[in-house]
Amino acid sequence: MPNASADISSVVAPPDSVPPGVRRHSRYRRLWRLARPVVMPLLVVFLIGVIWEAAVRGFAIPGYLLPPPSEIYTQTMAMGGVMWGHTLSTLQTTMLGFAVSLAVSFPLAVAITASPLAANAIYPLLVVTQSIPKVALAPILVVAFGANELSRVLVAFLVAFFPLVISIATGLLVLPPELIELGRSLKATRLQELVRLRLPFAVPFVFSGLKLSMTFSVIGAVVGEFVAAERGLGYQILTATAFFKTAVAFGAVIILSVLGIVLFQAVVLIERVFFPWSVPEEQPRP
Repeated sequence: MPNASADISSVVAPPDSVPPGVRRHSRYRRLWRLARPVVMPLLVVFLIGVIWEAAVRGFAIPGYLLPPPSEIYTQTMAMGGVMWGHTLSTLQTTMLGFAVSLAVSFPLAVAITASPLAANAIYPLLVVTQSIPKVALAPILVVAFGANELSRVLVAFLVAFFPLVISIATGLLVLPPELIELGRSLKATRLQELVRLRLPFAVPFVFSGLKLSMTFSVIGAVVGEFVAAERGLGYQILTATAFFKTAVAFGAVIILSVLGIVLFQAVVLIERVFFPWSVPEEQPRP
């Protein structure tokens, strides 16, 4: 027996006997899988910037037509305080428009899914509001409500609320019929059915709509600033291009894109933290 156990222990290697090089390679692969979603986009942006800089300088393109990234960075940083104030103004309009769209979209989606009569009455109005170009509607809102924050928030709301309503309504309707029958057999009320059955199934759809609505709110805020504003990144783009400060305009556009990405990822983070079960598991990649 002792000899047999010795033979077995010599064949079956303990976990600690894995070569250090293999463990180190496995650790690096795990780190790369975690960092790849961030590293790869940054690498692509860096390569685009290098090509852009080389092309502008190699073809001697005037800066007022297409400034190089180095000039965009220099002039944007020189206006750091002013640009920061414009960014905060756009962020405020974006968040207010997003909050109003959320407050309006949820009751509308519940009404659409609760009653066919309400759906027939509300859906055409939603389509009408979405079919009107917001750039054409913004001046009318400015005339009606004045050149103030309210008109810009309304533009952001009108741009952002439609995808959110559709996403929430779709999520509330995907509940399997078996669960509906189970809830009714247990004499669940309409409110209990909504809170305990429909909303949990609708969470992935709701957050899909929230991601779209957040990015559209940024677009709506800029559209409102194009029409009537004295501050904001949209206003900064207009004034910079009027004086042929193209580098400053490009800097404002880049800040807008970064702002949209940050707000989008904030919604993603909230979903992962508070509703981790609704996030699909990522398939392992080679």
